Amino acid sequence: MQPPSAASATSAAGTPHLQLTPAGEDDFEALLSLRMAAMRESLTRLGHFDPQRVRERLSRGFNPAHARHILRDGDLVGFVVVIPRPGDMLLDHLYIHPSAQGEGIGGWVMRRVLAEADARAMPMSVTALKHTAAARFYERHGFILEAEGEWDLYFRRPAHPASDH
Repeated sequence: MQPPSAASATSAAGTPHLQLTPAGEDDFEALLSLRMAAMRESLTRLGHFDPQRVRERLSRGFNPAHARHILRDGDLVGFVVVIPRPGDMLLDHLYIHPSAQGEGIGGWVMRRVLAEADARAMPMSVTALKHTAAARFYERHGFILEAEGEWDLYFRRPAHPASDH
């Protein structure tokens, strides 16, 4: 039986079983390794891959209370961090290991975190690295580009209260 805070996908024969489960204090290194694997190609292509910077970015705000593992058939393939803030929810991290990308796992996770935001009638914000597929992914899920920085794009998805569905 799953813990009450876990979300799970029902799986038909031949399709992977997906789950979101809480992360813990001792998960930092595993999540860092996952983040590095997921970001390496994009950051290298842009000439900005620096393992120390990747570590610093994750450690700066790491709070396991907001982090969840993404499991496929019981194996860790990603993680998501959603931080409730006054006025919105911040999708701070969403990483899928390259070996699991292209399987719809990111979309599955996104639908769940957006449903959580909708249940609270809260908008969601996210930052994406420029010149990556992430921007198109977020736009497909209803995020609107609000601003651009030197390296990043800043998106926001308006609140969709549950009564709007």
